[in-house]
Amino acid sequence: MDLERINARLETAHPQEILAWAWNNFAPELAATSSFQTQSVPLLHMIASVTPGLTVLFLDTGFHFPETLAFRDRLVREFGLHVRVLAPEMSHDGFRHQHGDLYRQNPDLCCYINKVEPLARAKRELRAWISGIRRDQTATRQATPVVAREPGGTVKICPLAGWTRREVWQYLHEHGLPEHPLLAQGYLSVGCAPCTRPVDADDDERAGRWTGHDKLECGLHLPLAAELPGKPAPE
Repeated sequence: MDLERINARLETAHPQEILAWAWNNFAPELAATSSFQTQSVPLLHMIASVTPGLTVLFLDTGFHFPETLAFRDRLVREFGLHVRVLAPEMSHDGFRHQHGDLYRQNPDLCCYINKVEPLARAKRELRAWISGIRRDQTATRQATPVVAREPGGTVKICPLAGWTRREVWQYLHEHGLPEHPLLAQGYLSVGCAPCTRPVDADDDERAGRWTGHDKLECGLHLPLAAELPGKPAPE
């Protein structure tokens, strides 16, 4: 793939056009990931309209707010989404028994076990995956290309890379789309319950994630250190 040429063509394309391009080039070995929060809704709505056969992967860490799970189920019903739930190899009860409140002591390792590793297993079946991340969300995402090839060879496609927070809200309002139930309580970005807090409306939308830790990414979009304390050894 000539990534430079592809990115030059898709940089100014509408996300729906990028979705169609991804489907035409990689289906059926293609899936999207979603955390099913408010900022996820525009891309999910586009998927339902443009690529209704696309599978959406949801990482069930066992730590989600009940409101997130209910919102996911609502969007599945209303949009007609095909969702595949991914879970860690270890059960949630087993994880809590072995690791306790790992998210407090070593959030990177907690994210690796509950999110990064399950998605890595699922990506072995894929040629490409679609993510809803945007450049304006954090400093670590500012250089996100629309299309990139990951070290393992999987192609990562970010249809909303060039969109702004304002464009997300415009799309939501124009289409009358629902908002995550916790948004009204100040949760601009919603992840696992122990690692998410409400923020002020003018804060960075991910400012409420992993409070007290020098961490803004779970590792799905920014590789974690090769050797994490306590990380299981490769087979």
